[in-house]
Amino acid sequence: MKKKTQLLILHGGMTFKNKEEYLHYLKTREVTIEKKTNWAGEYLDKRLGKNFQIIRPRMPLVENAKYSDWKIHFERYLPCLRDGSILIGNSLGGIFLAKYLSEHTFPKKILSTYLVCAPFDNTLTGEDLVGGFTLGSDLSLLEKNSKNLYLLFSKDDDIVPVSHAEKYRKELPSAQVIVYESKNGHFDVPTFPEIIKIIKKDLNQP
Repeated sequence: MKKKTQLLILHGGMTFKNKEEYLHYLKTREVTIEKKTNWAGEYLDKRLGKNFQIIRPRMPLVENAKYSDWKIHFERYLPCLRDGSILIGNSLGGIFLAKYLSEHTFPKKILSTYLVCAPFDNTLTGEDLVGGFTLGSDLSLLEKNSKNLYLLFSKDDDIVPVSHAEKYRKELPSAQVIVYESKNGHFDVPTFPEIIKIIKKDLNQP
């Protein structure tokens, strides 16, 4: 029996320069009791069907994230992955993958890596990218680690400016950079049919 294609997806998160700013965020952030539907949840499960094993690590301290903590937790999952896996990093999860895969030779063959609205540096709108998530000067290993590399951005992103797409493009000439007209800001959409189509296309590569 053919084994399922493994897809590991890392969610987003936030970083803060100090505890005072973090506590201020907790006291003032908007809260809701409504259920939020996001493309990376049930939609992904339904659209990819029974042929995929979707892995969603619960990264530590999501709302006050530190790269060193995420790295330890992420590496616990590496022995569980097989060759031909797919990696998706959303927002902070995207720059985490960009940093990790540009600094380490991945132990398995990656079919595709998707960096969705991943920040490139600390020029964000209303947020600070700290906590050790700074990229190094050489990202070439990121391209070598993955057979297919995609960077997906939206022109109306109100958190990660679309200018970050060009910054990645300069450093990763082999990557496929896709900029959408609108993904409701920071990819705050319930469905994402475009990424489903690309994933299925990659699976049918010779």
